[in-house]
Amino acid sequence: MVTDYDAIIIGAGFGGMGAAIELNRLGYHNLLILERESDLGGTWHVNRYPGLAVDIPSSTYSYSFEPNPYWSRLFAPGAELKKYACHVAEKYGLRRLMRFDTVVDGAEWDEGDAHWTVRCRGGEQLTAKYLFTATGFLSQPKVPDVDGIDTFAGKVIHTTDWDDTYDLTGKRAAIIGTGATAVQLIPEIAEKATELTVFQRTPIWVSPKPDVSIPTVVQKTFAALPLTQRLVRMIGTSILEMMMVSGVLHYKQLPLVNKLGELWCRAHLSRQVRDRELRRKLTPDYSFGCKRPTFSNDYYRTFTKKHVSLQTSSIVSVDADGIRTADGTRRDIDVLVLATGFNLWDVNFPAIEIIGRGGRNLGTWWRENRFQAYEGVAIPEFPNLISLNSPYSYSGLSYFTTIESQMRHIDRLFTAMKGRNATVFEVTHHANDDFLDRMTAKVGDSVFALGQCSTANSYYFNQHGEATLLRPSSTLSTYRQASSFPLDDYDYA
Repeated sequence: MVTDYDAIIIGAGFGGMGAAIELNRLGYHNLLILERESDLGGTWHVNRYPGLAVDIPSSTYSYSFEPNPYWSRLFAPGAELKKYACHVAEKYGLRRLMRFDTVVDGAEWDEGDAHWTVRCRGGEQLTAKYLFTATGFLSQPKVPDVDGIDTFAGKVIHTTDWDDTYDLTGKRAAIIGTGATAVQLIPEIAEKATELTVFQRTPIWVSPKPDVSIPTVVQKTFAALPLTQRLVRMIGTSILEMMMVSGVLHYKQLPLVNKLGELWCRAHLSRQVRDRELRRKLTPDYSFGCKRPTFSNDYYRTFTKKHVSLQTSSIVSVDADGIRTADGTRRDIDVLVLATGFNLWDVNFPAIEIIGRGGRNLGTWWRENRFQAYEGVAIPEFPNLISLNSPYSYSGLSYFTTIESQMRHIDRLFTAMKGRNATVFEVTHHANDDFLDRMTAKVGDSVFALGQCSTANSYYFNQHGEATLLRPSSTLSTYRQASSFPLDDYDYA
């Protein structure tokens, strides 16, 4: 049977665009990228809250083969990431492949015709030989389960649906959440609101942010001499590797590196917050690295302002006018901001229903067994599926490390198929089981297994208490494996 497309890619963020670029390089041009939002860019299209910026150096948060010499700051603001995404789409001819405002409900493998049938909301069905899911790790917003929150009569804003028309000036504001998004947003709200109450469940490790503007002369140098920017990228990546791989993943061998990271954050907090009780509330009781740490020069200092208060007692209920906490405190507010993050493990992995060989439901199988994916991309009984947002796929601190390692994997796998005149691939059970055993053993050396993580409330951990999101390998090792995995780890037909 003739299919509609060579491949359908679900998601028009950086991951989906990377997959499309690689497939084009390999000679597959009949592609369709389906995106539920109104434009491309993924998280950088959806998020536009005040203070939004990349939380690692911009030079490392971009494709290595498509550097941007014109970042305005070391940590670029969100609008520049969106602009960069548009630039990539235009340069590589991807926008013409994209269909926006299209919600995918599910996909099913057709054994008889050896293709995927993708179901779109509204009833349309599309077929493709290959299916790539690039729905993003942080794509399903999480709304707190708080009694009465639907009865609040004031303004409610989730950070993934920011209302640019709403003016916070003079408002009594409250924000729920103190994760990486809140670290960027709280100082911005405090600049406008007359009162700001921050409801914190879990404090976060925050280190100084070495953010500076990048002079025009430096930008011109990067443009004229790309090698200089590659050098900056290498330095930035090396620093991130030291933090992530050495201090977090090799915790057993190098506990001192992890401790230094914690001490660095503690010193930053001590410099900015003199009040001992406030400092205690802002200090995590879990090990550095159990939850993604972040950078800010303003976050801690914001809590020292007279009109900003930190509430660590749990929220009991919300009514029409305000919030009541377990210690009996009540706050009347005008606007409630939800910086409550994303739901990874309940409604993601996968983000849509995926039915493989023999009617196997991927989401059900993962939850009834263990979250697993060979090299973070392939699953047995799911032929011709590349799942870009899978267990053990996220490598390093820059998402582009993950994307480019997966592009290498796609290159090696599809080249092997062409060499065998095959059109169907499927990872073997043996290869998948062996990979899972190796990843599980390596996680055993990490802070996730040996540190104190029980109070972190970290999205790194799934509902079984396993840290299966991050790949416990260095970037170099991940790249090497993506380019050299045994070809007979797959069956071909």
